[in-house]
Amino acid sequence: MSLVGKEVLPFKAQAFQKGEFLEVTEESFKGNWSVVVFYPADFTFVCPTELEDLQSEYENLKELGVEVYSVSTDTHFTHKAWHDNSETIGKIEYVMVGDPSHTLSRNFDVLIEEEGLADRGTFIIDPDGVVQGVEINAGNMGRDASALVSKIKAAQYVRNNPGEVCPAKWKEGSKTLKPNLDLVGKI
Repeated sequence: MSLVGKEVLPFKAQAFQKGEFLEVTEESFKGNWSVVVFYPADFTFVCPTELEDLQSEYENLKELGVEVYSVSTDTHFTHKAWHDNSETIGKIEYVMVGDPSHTLSRNFDVLIEEEGLADRGTFIIDPDGVVQGVEINAGNMGRDASALVSKIKAAQYVRNNPGEVCPAKWKEGSKTLKPNLDLVGKI
């Protein structure tokens, strides 16, 4: 069942960010745009490439009013150890959430039960705490954070411009569509 259009379910988790531990709840996703990026595990292979790529877009995301939360089923202590021992992960400035209880992974329907790990899931959440976009990949396929930035710009545009929609490959500043009876069959 799709989570698009649904409010994030309640949770409480411990996280690591910039040398500090903090608590994250569903309320953390309200008041601004959020991206929640699940990945299988710390100290692995594809995961650090994705997290580094996400860090390379972090400033762009912050300029869009977006906070980033990466999540794995590891603990917040493990996130700190990885951050302290990996040159790649040491660059990360966004929130790294621990989900050893699997609550978040279950809430977002990305938990691989028999492995206790999460699929590669990306969720765009609006300032009301409602999921607006979902992408889930197999563990062996990394994601591209620049594509995520484009999706967020489109989600923000349609939120701020009711009655308009963004067509495929829409880029900021390009034409949108206003669905109406006259457009039916003409696109």
